[in-house]
Amino acid sequence: MAALQSLFASEPFLLLGVILIIGHYCGKLAQRAKLPSLIGFMLLGVALGPSGLDWVSEATQTHFSFLADLALGFVAFAIGSELSLKELRNLGGGVISVIFAESFGAFILVTVAVYLLTHSLPLALLFGALAPASAPAGTVAVIQECRARGPLTKALYAVVGFDDGLAILIFGFSAALAKRLLLQDIGVTTGGESLLMAMRGPLLEIVMSLVIGAVLGVLFTLIITLLKSPRDMLIATFGAVFIGIGLSIHWHLSLILTNMVIGFILVNTRRNSLVKQVSAPLEEIMPLIFLLFFSLAGAHLKIADLPKLGFVGIVYIIGRTVGLMGGARLGAAIGKVHPSVKKYVGMGILSQAGVAIGLSLMIIKEFEELAARTDVAAAVTSYAAAHPAAALFLYNPLAISAALITTVTATCIVFEIAGPILTKIALTKAGETAATRE
Repeated sequence: MAALQSLFASEPFLLLGVILIIGHYCGKLAQRAKLPSLIGFMLLGVALGPSGLDWVSEATQTHFSFLADLALGFVAFAIGSELSLKELRNLGGGVISVIFAESFGAFILVTVAVYLLTHSLPLALLFGALAPASAPAGTVAVIQECRARGPLTKALYAVVGFDDGLAILIFGFSAALAKRLLLQDIGVTTGGESLLMAMRGPLLEIVMSLVIGAVLGVLFTLIITLLKSPRDMLIATFGAVFIGIGLSIHWHLSLILTNMVIGFILVNTRRNSLVKQVSAPLEEIMPLIFLLFFSLAGAHLKIADLPKLGFVGIVYIIGRTVGLMGGARLGAAIGKVHPSVKKYVGMGILSQAGVAIGLSLMIIKEFEELAARTDVAAAVTSYAAAHPAAALFLYNPLAISAALITTVTATCIVFEIAGPILTKIALTKAGETAATRE
């Protein structure tokens, strides 16, 4: 076994080949069990990762981290290419109310629930800030596998595409407020920039992502119109998405928003036949990308983290689920959307993984810098001496960030498995899968 670990560590292409072959059959087994194939991919990843054979070690995961960016870039492009303004208008303005209601529903409910449990408003705000973030890859993978079409499918593309932008804004405001409240709680003067000034970063990230995506989208559509061969169009598509990913990473932007806008520009400025010429070859490649992405995502899941959930984790899972599904239902009722959207859209948006973990890592970095400040370290020591029975996550920046990443990582295991399954159930009940349309 150790020899295999060493072999796969030194020969990454050998490991990818094994994952592709075995993953294909794991996906087929999952389908036979009436589950999305990505569940089979993820379970294979768990078996091959540190929770199992450790063939995909943490060092190997870091080596393959670019594949996650690659997959998210193409998922975002696929989402954007489905967001035709004409079809969105047919859905009505209700989709917008769904996006706002589900995002703020999850934020408010998780914040209130965690506060009632811990009586720590900074901690509650941080958990609430992470709740709206979704994982669009799981939803899109299920939609494409089921060859789903219809109002619910279009609504899901729109919701998982746009709610990450709103989630970034909610996170920016909540994280800044939580930091300020924490400092006040331990007696540190909170001078400096206002909350509105602290929002510059998230706002700039969203605006720049949209601008860069729009520029790339215009250039991409100009190039596409000059091409005739689907093969040449596929090469141009890869080039545009790669550039979008690269610029987003370089300038710390949202690669999901950037690449989504590229697809959005394409579908809304070019005839439908050309869009299909661009999308058709890409749809043949996406299953390969999904297999690698979800197998490696499964390797990241550490089953040993599940017992660490505790009451905060359980409250987070329940609060986020009820907030997203209840908020989506309320937003759909306010917006008067199609009945299938109103009934089932909440079931299709529960997946959560990379974005939430990425945001929690940002909190860790910021709180580590906070804890390194002399005045904060002295205030934490003084607060601990005055409140010896107080839990560390009530006042210690390092303990708060540790509780956050541990809980979010563990809950993502639940959401990444349950989310795609519920998405498939929703699409089936709405009669929008290929099987239910026949």
